[in-house]
Formats: sequence, structure tokens, C-alpha cells
Amino acid sequence: SPAEEVEDASEPTKRDRSHLENTLKLNEEKPADDVSGVLQRLRKIYHSSIKPLEHSYRYNELRQHEITDGEITSKPMVLFLGPWSVGKSSMINYLLGLDNTPYQLYTGAEPTTSEFTVIMHGPKLKTIEGIVMAADSTRSFSPLEKFGQNFLEKLIGIEVPHKLLERVTFVDTPGIIENRKQQERGYPFNDVCQWFIDRADLIFVVFDPTKLDVGLELEMLFRQLKGRESQIRIILNKADSLATQELMRVYGALFWSLAPLINVTEPPRVYVSSFWPHDYHPETHRDLFLKEEISLLEDLNQVIENRMENKIAFIRQHAIRVRIHALLVDRYLQTYKDKMTFFSDGELVFRDIVEDPDRFYIFKSILAKTNVSKFDLPNREAYKDFFGINPITSFKLLSQQCSYMGGCFLEKIEKAITRELPDLLGSIGLGKKPNVLSCDVTGCGETPKNRYRKP
Repeated sequence: SPAEEVEDASEPTKRDRSHLENTLKLNEEKPADDVSGVLQRLRKIYHSSIKPLEHSYRYNELRQHEITDGEITSKPMVLFLGPWSVGKSSMINYLLGLDNTPYQLYTGAEPTTSEFTVIMHGPKLKTIEGIVMAADSTRSFSPLEKFGQNFLEKLIGIEVPHKLLERVTFVDTPGIIENRKQQERGYPFNDVCQWFIDRADLIFVVFDPTKLDVGLELEMLFRQLKGRESQIRIILNKADSLATQELMRVYGALFWSLAPLINVTEPPRVYVSSFWPHDYHPETHRDLFLKEEISLLEDLNQVIENRMENKIAFIRQHAIRVRIHALLVDRYLQTYKDKMTFFSDGELVFRDIVEDPDRFYIFKSILAKTNVSKFDLPNREAYKDFFGINPITSFKLLSQQCSYMGGCFLEKIEKAITRELPDLLGSIGLGKKPNVLSCDVTGCGETPKNRYRKP
């Protein structure tokens, strides 16, 4: 009937998906590379050389970052962040081909995703409650329990039998709503975001050409992304909804509003395309958009292929942070001991030091001491809170953290950072590409190289 024909005409045509299959090598039967030996060694280094110092100086209370065995063995994680309704969920639906299946993520013009949704591999389609995910210690999500019941109700897992998810896990996040206070969410939204950011191998920050206003919540988010610049990819989505000239203006405006938030020498990679299943809008740059999409997929593939290198680099980065934290606490403690006399009031003496650490050269002395980059130093305000919960007198000096059999904690972590982890990296690097020095891969120096930048 004519009515049916009209309906067909309005149905948007679907985009060809072959480039997805090809770029992500979804049809290849790849032999699973044996990483279990490397993982065992990585676990051993972590437990023997990093964890003792981490526990002794309660690093977890500063960064809320305890590394579980589940996390050491977990698949790479791709995190989707950005304002509400910019197309994060649609993008995941598109990449996994979930459209028009019962498990597609909800999408719409109003803020739709209010949960943190973890999309992972499973033998059949099913949903898992957050409470169940957090209770399962074999998954890497058990540490999320600490954010409380309100949060666990906002956490959901979806298992999908998809080839891509055998190699990677996606996390969709609630959109940033600029005029909303964090308290209204009922759980510590920023802390939860930080938890995922700390663990993500690739972070897609998605924007929509019509929502480029940078407000407080987005500013806060970029502050949390500091130090993770090489994992960040900016996506200007829905690009085929604009005429070329307008798109160029928006692209410029996006850089303009993000420039103050990302202070790195090298701007993050920006992808301009439309990530959803419908065909590109006619009269737009479909060739450009398709190329952009393919290079984003190549980026994703790179993360999957470099899974082990990234894992080792991540543990090494963690070890560097733990070491700096230990050196700082040691320095605070030494200063406190030097200032204390028989008659002084310990609390007042210490409050003085915590209020103005620069007067006592606490942070400066750490920089002067050992190859520590100023970009790796934690926020001094964080130490006010940290010592508020952990009295300075409950710590020992580093020089006292040695045993006859086990050696010194500080020496062990330094050996892990400078020798054991780079050697482990070298052992897998050699299998892949001969003559590549392991430090070329992770940049054992101060600033890790961005390995994903197009040469």
C-alpha cells in the first residue's frame, strides 16, 4: 500500500559495517597469545615489591586505589565520558551492533543513562546487578563496594556474546549535567569517575556540536584526567549534522574551550565523525568521516594489541606514585620529628607543617632528591585530609622499613621501577619486535611517550 511505501522512505538507511569487522579483525581466528606467564611475574613483582610500601603508608586512603589480582588480569577497559546526550550510548550500540536488540543501551535527547554500565563478554545476553558484580572477587569491580549501596544501585553489567568483548570491556557513564550538584546524585560521582579513569586504557571524551559549554562538572572531570593525557581521545560526534563551514567553526570552538583544561604540549587526538548505525547525512564529508572512524577503530585495536605493555606500564606508574607518596610521608614525619621538642604540643607542631608544607620545603625536597617529575606530585591539599584520618605518629620512617631477610621497602620498589618492570616489558617486546628497547615503548623517563599518536 502507498502508506507502507512512505514509511519505508522515511526509515534512515543503515551504514555498511564491513570496515568495523575488518579494522577490529573480528573475523580472524586469532590464537590467544599466552600472557599467563607474564601476568604471574607481574603479580609477583606487585605483591613483593610494591604492595608492602603501599600498605605501610596507606596509599589507598590517598588515591582510593588498591590493585586487586582481578585488575592485574583484567581485559583493557574503554571508558566513555562527556556531557549528557552527546551519543555515548549510541556509539557503544553501534560498535557492538546492539541496535534493535533487547540489550541496546537506552538513548534519547534527554539525559537517559543514569547508571555506570559495564558491557563485557559473556556466553549469552544477560544483565547483572551492580551488587552481584561487586561481590564477585574474580571480576575487577569488587573495590567498587566502598562507594556504598546508593552507588551499587547505579551500577549495572551487561554480558554480550560479541567477538570484540572477548578482548575489551566498555564502560558507559552518566552524562555530565552542568547545573547539577554532585550531592543530588546520591553517591560520590567524581570519586567513582576517578576510579574508572585510573583503570581505563582508553578514555573517549565525547562532545556534541550543540553542547560545547564547559561548566564546572566538565572542568572537574578534566582535572581528574590530569596525567592520563595519552589515554584520552576527544570525539566530536554527530558531525554530519552540520554544514562544513559550521563544523570547522565548532571544531575551533571545541579546542578553544578545552585548551585551558588540558595543559600538555601535545593536544589530544580529536576524531570528527558520527558514531551511530545510520548512514551519513547526504551532502556531508562522508569520506572524511569514514576515515576518522577507521582511525578511531585502529586506536582501539592498538590498545587491545598492546594490552600487556599497557598493563606493565600501568603497574609501573602506580609504583612511581606509591614511591612518591612514601617519600612525602617520610619527609613530613622527619620534619615533625625535627621540630618536636620535649615541651611542644605535637598536634600544633604538625598542624603548622600540614598547613604550609612549602615553608618546610617538603615537596621541593622530594623533587630535588630523586628523579621525580613535578607533574607526578600529588595535590598538597590531599595531605591535609590524609593526615586528618591517619595521624603522623602512626607511620615509621623509610629508613626503619627494612628487614634482615626482606631488605628495604624503598630499595625494592625502586628496583621494580627501574629494573624489574622494564625487564618484564623487554621480554614481551622482544617477542614482538626485535631491537626495540623497552624504554622506547613506555618511556621509562619522566614523560611517557604517547604511543598512539599518528607518526
